[in-house]
Amino acid sequence: MRKDLFNFGPALGYFFRKNDPARHTNFNLRTMHFINKLSMAMFLVALVVLLYRWFLR
Repeated sequence: MRKDLFNFGPALGYFFRKNDPARHTNFNLRTMHFINKLSMAMFLVALVVLLYRWFLR
């Protein structure tokens, strides 16, 4: 089994990284990153709900 299969470091780093002042940003890029973070958070909430229903019901 591959050890890097469940490596969530880069995904968690995406949520908690600091802004890089050298990187150019605009409204479209900020909106895209917000939508990506929102969709990942919604997926994780849905996954927790499904696991709760599967294990505790």
